[in-house]
Amino acid sequence: MPQQRRKLPFSGKKKKDQLLQKRNTKGPPKYLRSTQESYEDSDAPETTAPRKLMEQPFNRGGAGGRNKNVNRYNLQFTQESKKELELMKLEGFKPLDVLTPAQREIDAAYFEHFDFPVRPPWSSDSTKEQLDRSENRYFKEYVDELLRQKQSVDSRELSLFELNLETWRQLWRVLEFSDVLLIIVDVRFATLMFPPSLYDYIIKTLKKHAIVVFNKVDLVAPEAVVAWRHYFNERYPELPVVLFASYTARSRKAGGRGRGRLTHRRSMEGVYNIYRECQRYVQQEVNLSEWEQKIRDDMRHDELELMDNIEEGELKISSSIDTTPVQQEKYHNGVLTIGCIGYPNVGKSSLINALKGRKVVSVSRTPGHTKHFQTIFLTEKVRLCDCPGLVFPSSTPKSLQVLLGSFPISQLQVPYRSLKLLAEHINLPQLFRLHLPEDYDEWSAVAVSDAWAYKRGFLTAKAARPDRYRAANHILRMCLAGQQQLVLQFYPPGFDKQRETWLQHPELAEVIKYQQVELEEPDSETNEDTSSVCSDTAGSDEEEDEDSSNDETNADDDEGVEEQPSRSRNVFTLLEDD
Repeated sequence: MPQQRRKLPFSGKKKKDQLLQKRNTKGPPKYLRSTQESYEDSDAPETTAPRKLMEQPFNRGGAGGRNKNVNRYNLQFTQESKKELELMKLEGFKPLDVLTPAQREIDAAYFEHFDFPVRPPWSSDSTKEQLDRSENRYFKEYVDELLRQKQSVDSRELSLFELNLETWRQLWRVLEFSDVLLIIVDVRFATLMFPPSLYDYIIKTLKKHAIVVFNKVDLVAPEAVVAWRHYFNERYPELPVVLFASYTARSRKAGGRGRGRLTHRRSMEGVYNIYRECQRYVQQEVNLSEWEQKIRDDMRHDELELMDNIEEGELKISSSIDTTPVQQEKYHNGVLTIGCIGYPNVGKSSLINALKGRKVVSVSRTPGHTKHFQTIFLTEKVRLCDCPGLVFPSSTPKSLQVLLGSFPISQLQVPYRSLKLLAEHINLPQLFRLHLPEDYDEWSAVAVSDAWAYKRGFLTAKAARPDRYRAANHILRMCLAGQQQLVLQFYPPGFDKQRETWLQHPELAEVIKYQQVELEEPDSETNEDTSSVCSDTAGSDEEEDEDSSNDETNADDDEGVEEQPSRSRNVFTLLEDD
C-alpha cells in the first residue's frame, strides 16, 4: 500500500482563515439570521426569518440527484429571537397561576380579523411561469401585511403559521378539486383548529359542501362533545357534525383482540355517518351503493387490516405535484371527490385508513408528516384527496400551539412556557404524584420538570443532574398522545354554568354509546372541574384510557405513573340498517 503523505504543521491562524474562506464561499444560512444582534441594551424589535423544520440532506436516497427537493414541502415557521428564548427560560421559574374553570372556555376569538391566503385571480390564458410569479408575489405581500400588523401597537401577537407557499398551493388544489370537504378537528381544541374564514370561503365563495369531523372523541368527556356539537350547529348551521375515533395498531396491542375489535367497529360507525352525509349531498347524481356495501363488508371484519401492499392505481402519490389551477367540473366522470383538510396532527391519515378499511397511508404524531397531495380511490365512484396539515394565521399563543400539536416538540428550543400553561390547566404534581424538589419553595414549570426527571431517572451523564429538557419534552409528548390520563381539553363558552344541562342532555347517551363508556349517575365529585392547579381531585375524576386516537408512535411506556382502574364498557352493537 502506498504510504500516506506526512502531515505538515498547521497553525491555528491558518485554520481560522480557511474556515472563514469556506464560510464566505458557502454564504450565510438560508433560513437563519446571519447577524448577531445585541439586545441587552436595545428595545428595538428584532426581525426574524423563516426556518424550515426537520430538513434532510439534499441528493438523499437516489442516484443522479433524483430527490433534490426533499425539503420542498417541509413545515416552515418564523423562529424566535434570542431575546424571546431568554424570556421563555426565565418564565419557567415563575410560580404557577391558578386558572378558573371559565378560562378553559374558548371561542373563535383567536381567529378574529385573520383570514388565510387564497389563490390569486387567474385565467386559462396565463402560462405556468406567469401563474408562479403571480402566486409568489401575492403570498409575499400577504405575509408582509401580516408582519406589519404584528408590529403595530394595538395588534395582538401573531401566532406561528405556515410560511411554505408549496403547502398552501396544495390546499388550493384540494379545495378546487373536491366536491365535498371534510374539515377534521381535534375535539379537545375544536375552535382552535377551525378557522371561520375557511368555512366562509368553502360555503359562500366556492359554493361547496363541507362536513366537520370531531376526531379523538374517546379522549374527552361525553358532555363536552355534546356541548361542542351544539356550539358548531348554532354558529355554523350549514355544517353537519360527525363523531370519529381513529383506530391505531397500538389500541389493538393495549387491550387485546376484544379491545381492538370494539375500536375498529367504533371507527367504522364514524365512517358510515360520513357516508350518510355525503349521500344526502349528492342525492342521485352519483351512485354510492358500492361504497355503502364496502363499509358493511368492512364492519364484518374484526379488525382493521394493517397491510402495506397497495394495489396499482389505488394510491397516487407524487413528489412533483401539479398545483396549477384548473376549472374543476362537479362530479367529474360520475366520481365523487372528497377532500380532507385540517391542522397538523388532527388524524387525517388515520381517518383515510378507516375510510379505506385498511392501512394505505402512514401516520405519525409529528406535524408535517404528510407532505404531498395524494389521492386514494375507495371505489370506482368515490375518491379521497388528502392534503398536508396547515397552520392557519391567528393570534393563538405559541405555547398553546405546541400543546395542539401544530409545532413539532422535537424542534422546540425552550419547552417551559408550554409546560407552564399545561401545569396551570392540569394538576401535574398530583396526577404524577410528584414531590417538590428541595431546591424550590413552590411549584413552577422547571420544578415540575426536575421532579419528573428524578422520578423517571432522566439524569445527565456527567454531573447526574436532572435532565429537565428531556423531562419537559416527555410530559408534552404524553399530553399530545393523551396518555396516562394527561388530557388537556377546552370547552365552549358558557359550559361551566350549563354543565348540569349537558349532563342531562338527550344526546349524551348516544355519545357515551359511541365512546363505549358506561353511563354513570352524576354526582358532585365527578362533575367538579379538576383542571385547577389547586384542585384536590385532579387526575381522579375523568378516567381516560391509555389508548388514544392519535397518529404517532407512543411516547415511551410510563411505568412511573400509577394506573387507575378503567371504567367498565358496554357491549357494542352494530349499526342498524336504515
